[in-house]
Amino acid sequence: MPQIIHRIGIKASPKSIYHALTTDEGLKSWWTNDVTGAGPVGSLIKFRFGAGGPDFTVSELVTNKLVRWQQEESMPDAWNGTEICFELDESENQTFLNFSHSNWQESNDFMAHCSTKWAVFLLSLKDAVESNQGKPFPNDTQIDHN
Repeated sequence: MPQIIHRIGIKASPKSIYHALTTDEGLKSWWTNDVTGAGPVGSLIKFRFGAGGPDFTVSELVTNKLVRWQQEESMPDAWNGTEICFELDESENQTFLNFSHSNWQESNDFMAHCSTKWAVFLLSLKDAVESNQGKPFPNDTQIDHN
């Protein structure tokens, strides 16, 4: 099955990145300003982008190392059954975040759009953790004119 993958180096500790991935406050700093439900394994996180957005169940957490979410049936439909994974790999002067959004049913224009938007939001995560200057929705970088 097709998947989106990205890798980004962040000049921050795994602990600070993990916090940005596992708390409502942290998620609001880089992805969307409307987040509820972040918590332990089994929690349902609701992300809203205006009128709607995806819901994810936290399926796996390894403190300061791994965050995995399973997409619930919600908007957008193309995400149903997909999985998002953030793996943190600490090196000497930065932490690498290895990102995947897997189990897509098909590779298409919407998946390409999402891949680019994930890159935008991962750069927002980098900025949020490094300088407290994330650009979550609705202040994110636009990639088209719709």
